[in-house]
Amino acid sequence: MDFANFLIQLLNSLQYGLLLFMLAAGLTLIFGIMGVVNLAHGSFYMLGAYMAWSFAGTFGSLFVAIVVGTVLSILLGLVLEWSLFRHFYKRDHLDQVLLTFGLIYIFEEMRSLLWGDDVHAVQMPEMLNWSIALTDNLSYPAYRLFMSGICILLAIGLYLLISKTRLGMKIRAGAFNRDMTEALGVNIRLIYAVVFALGVGLASIAGMIAAPISSVYPGMGGSVLIMCFVVVVIGGIGSVRGALIAALLVGLVDTFGKVLIPQIAGMLVYMLMAAVLLYKPEGLFKQ
Repeated sequence: MDFANFLIQLLNSLQYGLLLFMLAAGLTLIFGIMGVVNLAHGSFYMLGAYMAWSFAGTFGSLFVAIVVGTVLSILLGLVLEWSLFRHFYKRDHLDQVLLTFGLIYIFEEMRSLLWGDDVHAVQMPEMLNWSIALTDNLSYPAYRLFMSGICILLAIGLYLLISKTRLGMKIRAGAFNRDMTEALGVNIRLIYAVVFALGVGLASIAGMIAAPISSVYPGMGGSVLIMCFVVVVIGGIGSVRGALIAALLVGLVDTFGKVLIPQIAGMLVYMLMAAVLLYKPEGLFKQ
């Protein structure tokens, strides 16, 4: 592998890892802070992709579609938290699994009724539909760099929100001890609603920005959900920093594995997870 090919695969792994982080960050926030096992998280990724396709066709701009889809996703998260999830915080994880597993089928039926069962392509914005030449024969799409840039900005924003703001302090306090936080006058229900809406929004944005390169198709949230859980387990449940490190590791292993040893590429990510859990059963970082 020459340097140009290595650089392309490195950029691909970075872009894939950052996209996984956006998904896994929402999942680890919801589970680590609220204690909810959300199997429907991949469905929010799928809904984001379908909204990108639908709204891009309606408004004629993917950027407008992302903004509108983000607002609707956050509103959906608030409605779901208010109507369903807040009643399951103190229930067994099995009850939460059954609830979210049922939501997967509901979202799939909604998708089928609203948008049908066909595969759709989302047009890239014209201003990003070009490539950067690396050699005479190799180039790298500008849109993938745009995706990485958006993910990095959101990762920085998430870090600042949780670590440097008063809201983030309340979120961390609620994760550490919900009863004590409530006793100090913090509206923990509002905090949980914000966290859940944030998780839904991150997953939906990931689906919207990924739609032009992955297409939009039924059941696309299923495989993503499995990889998200792998990232959360490797990074440590509830740790956003761990989710970032684990997502980048998974991106590197998966991308270079498909290039260098494609015969066992499908196993490498799970071998990485097994190796981490063997030496650090709680994941790379604790909450």
